[in-house]
Amino acid sequence: MLCLSADGTLPKIDIAVFADTGWEPKKVYEHLDRLEREIAAPAGIPVVRVSSGNIRNDALDPNHRFASMPLYILNQDGKQGMTRRQWTGEYKIKPIKKKIREILGYPYPSRVPKGVFVEQWVGISTDEFHRAKDSGVQYMHNAHPLIDIAWSRADCIRYLERLGLADTPKSSCLGCPFHGNAQWRNIRDTSPSEWADVVEFDAAIRQGNARANATGNPLLGQAYLHRSRVPLSEAPIDHVTAAEWAALRQETGTPDAEDPETGVVDGCSPWACRGELPEPVRDDFGLAV
Repeated sequence: MLCLSADGTLPKIDIAVFADTGWEPKKVYEHLDRLEREIAAPAGIPVVRVSSGNIRNDALDPNHRFASMPLYILNQDGKQGMTRRQWTGEYKIKPIKKKIREILGYPYPSRVPKGVFVEQWVGISTDEFHRAKDSGVQYMHNAHPLIDIAWSRADCIRYLERLGLADTPKSSCLGCPFHGNAQWRNIRDTSPSEWADVVEFDAAIRQGNARANATGNPLLGQAYLHRSRVPLSEAPIDHVTAAEWAALRQETGTPDAEDPETGVVDGCSPWACRGELPEPVRDDFGLAV
């Protein structure tokens, strides 16, 4: 959407906001720098980076309040579940809303007058139209330009290729539990330091976040980053899931695609988090429900 705005296909935006969780892959930060330098700056579009902290460090800090991340849980009775997903709101939506209020001239706790709002673009393509939703506040009206111009994910990929941006990485936390096996493999095979980082984090959160344990609320079960609910270093990430096959078929348009290396199709948007999956939900400290 930034590129489409910069080249005049879409109206020129006033500002682009990137919510930084502090734990994106190195390639994402490098790509953002390139977009700012080669696309946004020449078009006169400022790029603002906002943050609520470092999600990895906060999870392991016993003195820091931590918004729950969607970890895969193996309960003591063998039942499976997931912890509640709160980190999208805390580390992406919250800092964006804070910045928007500042832009409007009504920083918290000032009340934003009725009728004062920004139009916020959310990058959802026609493949995911069902994820389009409102912002939840009156001073931010979500719009979905890619849906308005009837662009699919394939259209976006072809456009980026024409711009020389075919290597655009997927934006999501390095240790996001919703990575597909292909994404885990990519980290392992291309960035040993980042792989060591996520393996270490996976082991560190086995009993839940540090704050809960420090306050006498240990996790009733064990937590994992991988859906197999085994340590990430041992997880069957070389297995190609049905979802990954479906993702590849969608990208290439070929039902008999043979290359399984695409991973999860979409990136991670604040208003379209992949956390909304049909997985059993559990309390922070209780059994799966």
